[in-house]
Amino acid sequence: MGNKFLVHKQLIERCRKQDAEAQFRVYELYYKAVYNTCMRIVGIPSVAEELMQDSFLSAFSKLHQYNGNVAFGAWLRKIAVNKSLDYLKLNKHFFIDLDENYHSETINESEIDFDNLGSEELIKQIKKEIENLPQGYRIILSLYLFEGMDHEEIADLLKIQASTSRSQLHR
Repeated sequence: MGNKFLVHKQLIERCRKQDAEAQFRVYELYYKAVYNTCMRIVGIPSVAEELMQDSFLSAFSKLHQYNGNVAFGAWLRKIAVNKSLDYLKLNKHFFIDLDENYHSETINESEIDFDNLGSEELIKQIKKEIENLPQGYRIILSLYLFEGMDHEEIADLLKIQASTSRSQLHR
């Protein structure tokens, strides 16, 4: 583990020196996670791809701001989250859906044969259900579950109350 950390730290230092090979290696390590982060927020593959690329360009140009207090991947994903939310705001797609009347169609557990449902099929079903959520719910769920943010961080990022984040997640 220590050796892996040292190699990783050296890669970041090489990136700070504009080493293209090191930047490509860092890209290879993180592109899937960054793309998935963007995709969960914007929901449009071509836009998520563009935002992923933008996130890397931004990260490489701001490496002087990275102090190592958090894992590089977490710092990079935070950039991707901000880029994705900025995209939604600039393109008037962003709103926190506070529809008190929204209720998903509940699935009757007796209708699903969990014993015969493979894990891949279950994951696909869960992803599909998340994609079908109203945007505000989907964003909060993604930030909380997938990005590991707490309600205060989400509230600060989205300019809402922490209690709103909690209630959206609960719904």
